[in-house]
Amino acid sequence: MLFFLPSPLKGFLSFILVIVNTICLTTPLIFLSLFKFLLPFSPVIVILDKILIAIATFWISINSLNYSLFSKIDWDIRGLEKLDRKEWYLVMSNHQSWVDILVLQKTLNKKIPMLKFFLKKELIWVPFLGLAWWALDFPFMKRYSKQFLAQNPRLKGKDLESTRKACERFKHTPISIMNFVEGTRFTPEKKDGQKSPFVHLLNPKAGGVAFVLGSMGDYLHKIIDVTIIYPDKTPNFWDFLSGRTKKIIIDFEVLEMNQGMKGDYFNDPEYKAAFCEWLNKIWTKKDERISLIDTE
Repeated sequence: MLFFLPSPLKGFLSFILVIVNTICLTTPLIFLSLFKFLLPFSPVIVILDKILIAIATFWISINSLNYSLFSKIDWDIRGLEKLDRKEWYLVMSNHQSWVDILVLQKTLNKKIPMLKFFLKKELIWVPFLGLAWWALDFPFMKRYSKQFLAQNPRLKGKDLESTRKACERFKHTPISIMNFVEGTRFTPEKKDGQKSPFVHLLNPKAGGVAFVLGSMGDYLHKIIDVTIIYPDKTPNFWDFLSGRTKKIIIDFEVLEMNQGMKGDYFNDPEYKAAFCEWLNKIWTKKDERISLIDTE
């Protein structure tokens, strides 16, 4: 353990290890993914997907070991025993920092199917990671603005339909789709700007969750409601790598899916109102949970 090193040196060494790990493991991952196009047969694709997921899981495991090498964090994890690696999940979480992604990857690695995110198509150009996300079948989506759809009405619903088709490949392998429901990282300024009624949270954006359920509702079986709390200070990426984060609390609650959660959010006003009410109740409970944990 290298806790004794100065924080800047710990951050530098940890960052270098992340870069080396990413280059070393994304290279074979991208190479192997090409065989899915050369040999587009279902049995071959199933085997290759398992190998690719194993490589990505190993990448996360090495990163987690890296963080433990330089950081002495008190991990307070609650509800993890309720999770199942063979289930299909929608994972919803509050969002305070990019560190949230590292925290979720570390705590959920090998506990549930590997987390996958809906990504903007432009992110495929991110060096190494963009092609790795593509190789791992992360759903790349193209969303059209209301103004664009007004000018091109024939494209209405095409973004949802193309995403639904892209998700067809997940039928043979359990997955977990991640969604940061607030849509952006929490800050007091954003909270005031939104006039959020919550103490610790921004307003939830129901459209993103509805989009996921509309695309993949037939495959997702359960919802994991995640609450991440940084008792001392919300860390940035450098704080986390440098060993300045002392304690992290993660609370997991599993919610059952039901047919009432699926519907046409964008064209059915009655369903939209009911869906927003359901999500706001979850967010109210989450806000109360954070307040309760803060007083422990």
